[in-house]
Amino acid sequence: MICDSVDGANASAICFTMIEMAKAYDLNVYKYLNFLLEKRPNARTAQKKLEKLAPWNEEVQKMFARKMK
Repeated sequence: MICDSVDGANASAICFTMIEMAKAYDLNVYKYLNFLLEKRPNARTAQKKLEKLAPWNEEVQKMFARKMK
């Protein structure tokens, strides 16, 4: 698995955190993660841009809200 190193463990922690945050905001996790992978934020990404990608952003919530059954 990718957790055989410190970097792998950090990468896993980031992935699991994003998944759990998407769940907490009731987003479609699959679509939200695809969105993040398309945008590819990194350490140099400006704070304003990161805020636009965050699961608590109202625009993101509208785009990726789970449909009521």
